[in-house]
Amino acid sequence: MFTVRWWDLAAIVVASVTVVLSLIDPPYGPPDWGTWATIGAFLLVWFAYARRYVEGASLGHHLAIAFLFACITAAGTAFEPSFAILQAFIYPFVWVTAPGLKSALAANIMVAVGIVVGYTVHGGPTGIVTGFGVAILSVGFSIALGLWITRIAEVGAERARLFDELQAAQGQLAAMHRDAGVTDERGRLAREIHDTIAQSLTGLVMVAQRAGNRLEPVEGEPAASVRGDIELMEQMAREALTEARGLVASLTPVGADAGLADALVRLATSFQRETGVVVTVTADASGLDRELEVVLLRSAQEALANVRKHAGARHAAISFAAEGGDVVLTVTDDGIGPGDARPGERGFGLAGIRDRAALVGGSFEFGPGAGGGARLRVVVPRSSPAAQTEPTTRLNPTTRPNPTTPMGGAA
Repeated sequence: MFTVRWWDLAAIVVASVTVVLSLIDPPYGPPDWGTWATIGAFLLVWFAYARRYVEGASLGHHLAIAFLFACITAAGTAFEPSFAILQAFIYPFVWVTAPGLKSALAANIMVAVGIVVGYTVHGGPTGIVTGFGVAILSVGFSIALGLWITRIAEVGAERARLFDELQAAQGQLAAMHRDAGVTDERGRLAREIHDTIAQSLTGLVMVAQRAGNRLEPVEGEPAASVRGDIELMEQMAREALTEARGLVASLTPVGADAGLADALVRLATSFQRETGVVVTVTADASGLDRELEVVLLRSAQEALANVRKHAGARHAAISFAAEGGDVVLTVTDDGIGPGDARPGERGFGLAGIRDRAALVGGSFEFGPGAGGGARLRVVVPRSSPAAQTEPTTRLNPTTRPNPTTPMGGAA
């Protein structure tokens, strides 16, 4: 609205200057009255119609406004040649509001023709030469200035676009740095847990076993009570060790640099080694964007963390495949089933999977599997429809190191 007010002020100023010029030379007669009437027509057209299109006009309205201004200029110049001062307002206006270069040039020519007509009517044949001279100079200056301003506007728009792209790239870079920091911290925590808590728990299990073995020959009720406490200590230590191994498996960062299939195999191998749950991986899609691969990989990690924490399963399966324009990740297990688990409840981590999928326009489902256990399904849109689907290859990491081998050598 501030811009419109400045245009209003400019229209009033140029109209006032024209009126003042006509008042300089009394007495006043029909040419002066015609000039004042034409100025009134100009202000009427401006405030009733043209000012509504200061921010830009369609082709039809732009040409209509230019035609009206050309007619007003012709009429005013026919009464008083100094009326041509109005072009100082009209030319900039038709450039600023033009929907395109062609319409701007057409509007400039219309106004120039109006000036020639006005001078011709006012001065007769001799006025044609003057009119053409004034029109050529004014329209030439207007076109040159308009093209220069248009070029400046294009350069400004291009710079604004590049600036927006730079800001977006900076945001992406900052997000990548944050992700890298989170990944490094997860790896550090995994190493710390493995090297401290897990090793201490392994030693505690071994000490409890050794103490139990030494108490075997001892008879009596006190010895039996102590053996029971030691067995309980060993059981609690083993359970804590299993939890620690699960934490190590879930916290260990797995990158998708070599492809989602390889990353899932490494994830399954690590998870199987740390928890004893046999995990198979089936891959039937390729050519995914890096962002989609990361979303699916993190979803698989979170799903296996849920298997470790809640399922009590012996086997789990991960598969991802292309289905039309989507990519589907499915994680199933043979555990106790999901029960009434809901996203965000009891720390199941489903809310995190849901949010990751939503960020890329995907969705997820969680519920009981067809053959028992739980089934999690994540669907994300595929951004590269031209990518080819590879033949299904079943990858089973059971040939890796024995998953039942305890960490740190404990039995």
